[in-house]
Amino acid sequence: MLAYPELAAIRLGYGLSPLAPPPADPVALVRSIRDAGPDDQAFSMARDHLPFRSRFAELNAKEADRNEAAIDALRDRVRDTGIRVAQIRMARAVGDPGGFGERLVQFWADHFTVTNANLFDTLASAAFVDEAIRPHLTGRYATMMLAAETHPRMIMYLDQMNSIGPNSVAGRRPGKRLGINENLAREMIELHSLGAGSGYAQRDVRQLALLLTGLTVRPNHDATAFFNKNWAEPGPFEVLGKTYVRGRGKGVVGEVIDDLARHDATARHIARKLAAHFISDDPPEALVQRLTQAFRDTDGDLPTLYLILAEAPELRDCFRQKVRQPFDFVVAALRGCGFTRQEVMALEQRVFHNLVMGGMFAMGQQWGLPRGPDGWPEDASAWATAQGLAGRIDWAMRMLPKLRPDLPDPRAFMQAALGESASDDLRWAVPKAESPAEGMAVILGSPDFNRR
Repeated sequence: MLAYPELAAIRLGYGLSPLAPPPADPVALVRSIRDAGPDDQAFSMARDHLPFRSRFAELNAKEADRNEAAIDALRDRVRDTGIRVAQIRMARAVGDPGGFGERLVQFWADHFTVTNANLFDTLASAAFVDEAIRPHLTGRYATMMLAAETHPRMIMYLDQMNSIGPNSVAGRRPGKRLGINENLAREMIELHSLGAGSGYAQRDVRQLALLLTGLTVRPNHDATAFFNKNWAEPGPFEVLGKTYVRGRGKGVVGEVIDDLARHDATARHIARKLAAHFISDDPPEALVQRLTQAFRDTDGDLPTLYLILAEAPELRDCFRQKVRQPFDFVVAALRGCGFTRQEVMALEQRVFHNLVMGGMFAMGQQWGLPRGPDGWPEDASAWATAQGLAGRIDWAMRMLPKLRPDLPDPRAFMQAALGESASDDLRWAVPKAESPAEGMAVILGSPDFNRR
């Protein structure tokens, strides 16, 4: 039987590494999540996004004064920083001994999806992960949800920044064609809390959108969201049967997010999503029920949910029922080859962009650009395609040797990356490969490696 540390590293982490043993038991694994908090490489809106955005606006303010050389130089700096964003994320995943913490960063960043539509968005999205996700990995779900929904990047991404109540001070001005935007309200209910088909109505979305008017950001001037009372629709508002009034308690936005986060349907939605991501595309109902009940009993305490996953017998029962997404695949391959966090960061940006980000793109996953606010698909059918597998084998044959010219012996790599989970068929096939490169491709193209 596969030992627990190897099982957990493959299923809940980014795979095995010959450099460090994985956590020995579920408690140690959950404790390791603390290592995924913000560190000295964290991005912020104030330090990394705002200066670039403000300078770009300044350079473009007057057509007659446009300095094309300065604008191009600024774009190059932002582009280089954007590549560094991906490099840091991958380096942290490669270097995380347990792997569970960085997997959770990826999971929650996908749950609260924001995308990289342009160069400046890349920096804002990086700040979003480091300011709204990492600090709250081991807290309550409501706290993370509040941080995510009110972060400037989310407000910009879902077009909340110009949502103005029709009966607000600004909305009543003559000659102004202003209105509300329902995007943030809809995703808060449908994707981030209750889930689709959970019984809410369009009226709830509309009322929540009216409640959210005034929540905005000035991307060229501020690094934080703020409340513009002149844009705010006067209340009261009724969302999911509860009435909300402005100007009481900790604020109406925080109040409604707390209630959405505590809703029974939210407990079920988050529980199933965690189980589908870490265990199986069609997760066992018993596990979903355990996670749901724990969410309700603990007011959304996230470490309690993580421990249930770490202790779940379904880790074994559903072994290899999940297909690794391209990011996971590349990280697991680098870990198995003995890369360290420092070595990933030491790669030249051009090399990282072409061989790592380019490789992921060929496999079907362009960094920072999922299809929409619902994030990357979970189903195996989205990733286990002929084209996707061809991209993985091509990466193993052509790109990985350039990243690691001194590739390990395939048999050593198989043991380092898969441990005792390698199948008899794979153990038979690898020694028969005609070359080390072919042996590595056999492993990296196998179901053993591509499924967790």
